[in-house]
Amino acid sequence: MDRDITVAVIEDDENLRFLVSHRLQTENYKVIQSGNGLEAEKMILEEQPDIVLLDWMLPGKEGIEVCESVRKAGFEQIIIMMTAKSQDVDKIDAYSYGVTDYITKPFNMDVLVAMIENKVRFFVPKSNKDIYHFGNTEHHPQIHSLVRDGKKIELTILENRILLHFLQNMGKDITREELMEVVWGYSSNVNTRTLDMHVVRLRKKIEHNPDKPTYLQTVRGLGYKFVDEE
Repeated sequence: MDRDITVAVIEDDENLRFLVSHRLQTENYKVIQSGNGLEAEKMILEEQPDIVLLDWMLPGKEGIEVCESVRKAGFEQIIIMMTAKSQDVDKIDAYSYGVTDYITKPFNMDVLVAMIENKVRFFVPKSNKDIYHFGNTEHHPQIHSLVRDGKKIELTILENRILLHFLQNMGKDITREELMEVVWGYSSNVNTRTLDMHVVRLRKKIEHNPDKPTYLQTVRGLGYKFVDEE
């Protein structure tokens, strides 16, 4: 499968950088690389990769500072920090700099690939052509928003995922289990009441009368379906 997903591998250990990059290329990811913090920062902002694998310790500028800088400059994609065991102490603090996730060295390549795969499953297509319509409303999944009567309505990340799945499966009955898989991923232990709560919130944003939904209808004993009014 040819993925249109770019991973930036930022690691000053050339051997490890080569191994990670090679493995990701065999999994059909596009890979860009750097071994220097300052150079990496420039590259991330220019190339806008989908995922950044960022080593904690780098020459030029430390990984955590690179992360903070690109976040301040508006970079919103996934940043996975590669840390040594001894740096675990600093993890909690690092989340405040905008790190998405961690992997501790030495790591198993399969574990790294699985982690990236799991993130990729939740990617929304980058193409601006992907705008969905229902009623008098547009859904712009790439900016987590609805547009109705010229007004923008923000969606949460979860509401965005739920709505996107419905719009891609218009008119089909969708079980709660399928929806939870889409929204939270395979390892979810979220209960169905949490899902239903998100659906209620989403209805408040998309329905004229959330208590008598036109679009996001309940299918008794099963789940939901999305129906566009004729």
